[in-house]
Amino acid sequence: MGGVPFAKPAGGGASGASEAGPAGARRSMAPLLAVCAGYFMVILDVTIINVAVPVVGRDLAASLTGIQWITDGYTMVFAGFLMTGGALGDRLGNRRVFCSGVVVFTVSSAACAFAPSAAFLVVARLVEGLGAALIVPGSLALLQAAYPEPAARSRAFGLWGSMAGIAASAGPLLGGLLVSTVGWRWVFLINLPVGVACLILTSRYVALSPRRADRALDGPAQCAVVAAVALLTAALNEAGRRGWTDPAVLAGLGLAVLAVVAFLVRERLARSPALPLPLLRSRTLSGAAVVGLLFNFGFYGMVFTASLSFQHERGFSALRTGLALFPAVAMTMFASVLSGRLSRRTGDRPLVVTGMLLGALGLGGWAAAGSDPAYGLLVAPMMATGFGTSFALTGSTATVMGAVPPSYAGAASALFNTTRQIGSATGVALGGSLLATGTGYGTGLRTSMAVGALAYLGAALLAWRCVPATRAAKGGA
Repeated sequence: MGGVPFAKPAGGGASGASEAGPAGARRSMAPLLAVCAGYFMVILDVTIINVAVPVVGRDLAASLTGIQWITDGYTMVFAGFLMTGGALGDRLGNRRVFCSGVVVFTVSSAACAFAPSAAFLVVARLVEGLGAALIVPGSLALLQAAYPEPAARSRAFGLWGSMAGIAASAGPLLGGLLVSTVGWRWVFLINLPVGVACLILTSRYVALSPRRADRALDGPAQCAVVAAVALLTAALNEAGRRGWTDPAVLAGLGLAVLAVVAFLVRERLARSPALPLPLLRSRTLSGAAVVGLLFNFGFYGMVFTASLSFQHERGFSALRTGLALFPAVAMTMFASVLSGRLSRRTGDRPLVVTGMLLGALGLGGWAAAGSDPAYGLLVAPMMATGFGTSFALTGSTATVMGAVPPSYAGAASALFNTTRQIGSATGVALGGSLLATGTGYGTGLRTSMAVGALAYLGAALLAWRCVPATRAAKGGA
């Protein structure tokens, strides 16, 4: 594989012969560090707040509804505006929108940290979710431009993807450590130095992205996407509390389907659609996006239900729960690096299929371990699931980004991340419902793991049909 581990960024920094040595290698890593720093903040804030919410509620005298909005409001806005963030990036330039998102996210994190009341914190969290929606779509598009060589791009996508697993699983551990030592406000203050470093690295080492003024934002389509994702997220969150047959849950799901239909109709009629229907009809693009939905469903469902089981059934503290989940986290970085190195030789399909089968084996092993297995029996299943998910994410990400021309890189990234967020929300909602069925945590947990294993098997079959055996040389250029 020789040479510098990542290709030279498309712009910024020194050039020429100086790029050949160690300094050039460090410089070529800078775009990846910048993008991953922004992405890490976004995903960390999805889970780090969970262990802090009880303390926040007491300090700010928040009602149960207020506590729910502190956690769910961020996720809802984040998922709902991803497509809008992608469209803005394609139109105004992905670096510009990415940096704007980092600024919004960092400032709103400071507002969260110094919130004087629960209502203020809820509003700040909503704005923080908007900043996240501006960061994520541009992150993949910037990596695609910074690393045009396929092997380097695969490694970059792999490390980008591993950030999600690391941040999501480390959130409870880091949150528990901060809350128990320096207080809950540091859950948000920790974002400030990361955001500043991200802005400095991006402005210095990431090239300006082209602006495409001809790309209309298509307001009606964006509104339909926001409505669909917000309704679906709200319905799934309520399903965990009310049950899947509750009229409000069913109404929310029905309205979300109507919003999706409205989006498709609008895209068919629009002269400049947000994502043209021929791209949406692409088996490669749509199939890889659904694969992302399924493995997020399995992985985040596992993290959520395992966290509850460790704390409520086994009596673990928040800090000990984070340590108990560490085997899943530890494998993600190793798997992403390995898959990035292998993809040049094998293509994406074998990596995605193998990763999904490993994930199915892990969750299936957990389900088969019994209703109250010793923790030692769960280590291997968690490692297999974490490894498999991260191993597959590299190939599925490259497949999605390679299925569209560069002018739609932001929109494709937004579509992929939107489906993954839907998968996460569905996995958490279903896991919560199964744990609350009254049959006991052991039965509910095993059922949740079995359903997750089936989702991984479905993703493996879909990847076999939809992910190309070989990747185009230009990766979608």
